[in-house]
Amino acid sequence: MRNIAKALNVAKSTASLWTRHIILSPEQVDKLKSDQISASNKARLKNSLILKRRRLELINKHNHDGEKEFRRLSIKERKIAGICLYWSEGTKKARRIELCNSDPLMIKSYINWLKSSYRIPKQELSCYVGINETHKIREGIVKKYWSSQTGIPLESFTKTSFKKYPLKKDFENFNDHYGTLSIRVKRPARIYYKILGEIHGLAKTLAT
Repeated sequence: MRNIAKALNVAKSTASLWTRHIILSPEQVDKLKSDQISASNKARLKNSLILKRRRLELINKHNHDGEKEFRRLSIKERKIAGICLYWSEGTKKARRIELCNSDPLMIKSYINWLKSSYRIPKQELSCYVGINETHKIREGIVKKYWSSQTGIPLESFTKTSFKKYPLKKDFENFNDHYGTLSIRVKRPARIYYKILGEIHGLAKTLAT
């Protein structure tokens, strides 16, 4: 009724009066129901897109605010941030200074912390990739990705650690997956206990 009234530019009641004697076939009834469902889906999709746009605007706003708030950090603030990062994510056993993660920003932050707080340059770091064995054919691409992200030359990459467990499904982003990168200090003894002591001191202060 609504579509007929709109097409003929008449009131819905008039369209109803003109068509009240028409009996629809089962196929026509199904078509009308299908159109109603389609219209409902379109409304839901439109509302979903509006909510998504608002969410993205909110995320962008807070990202901008976060960048503005932490644009300038003192040397001590950077060191504390690095200690917290290593405290939560770093290896603290076997007298190794090592961190493994898939987030390039976290890896870069860790490398910068080692350099600024302990004078460990990139030349004194080694690294290796950890990734599922289904990505063996992409090993070279993955290594080049991490090398470009970190500025660490490929010569400093050791043997890749291939994870031997089956993937339960095919991932659409297969070619955009780069596994994890582990960064190690080559001669960790010089700063290992120093870092543990700083973690201990910071933990005691934060807990009291």
